[in-house]
Amino acid sequence: MGLFIVRMPSLLKPRTARQIEGSRAEDAALVYLQEQGLTLVERNYLCKGGEIDLIMQDGSMLVFVEVRKRSHTTFGGAAASVTPAKQRRLITAAQHFLQRYRMPSACRFDVIAMDGDTMQWLKNVLDA
Repeated sequence: MGLFIVRMPSLLKPRTARQIEGSRAEDAALVYLQEQGLTLVERNYLCKGGEIDLIMQDGSMLVFVEVRKRSHTTFGGAAASVTPAKQRRLITAAQHFLQRYRMPSACRFDVIAMDGDTMQWLKNVLDA
């Protein structure tokens, strides 16, 4: 008779208020983009190189969406918070997604920037 080792899944850590607010912002962005005619492909795509909040289909274009929320515009607001380091992680994650699923390369990077109650959709913000 062999010995079997059963590993119990680790308990999920409780989510912080910031994580909950981030999920709400992603929910609002998803609804908004769907109202604009985009279709959800995947949410919170995670790989070793980074994460993509929303991956959407806009006609024949695949759209990688970063959602940023700030309660106020101090330090430049939501759009300005997409730093060069964050841009590199987005590009890395997008390349991973495209290679993993062998998707066509017609794609763009958009940002949904939320400052307080204002939402702004910035299209094609990166050249990768």
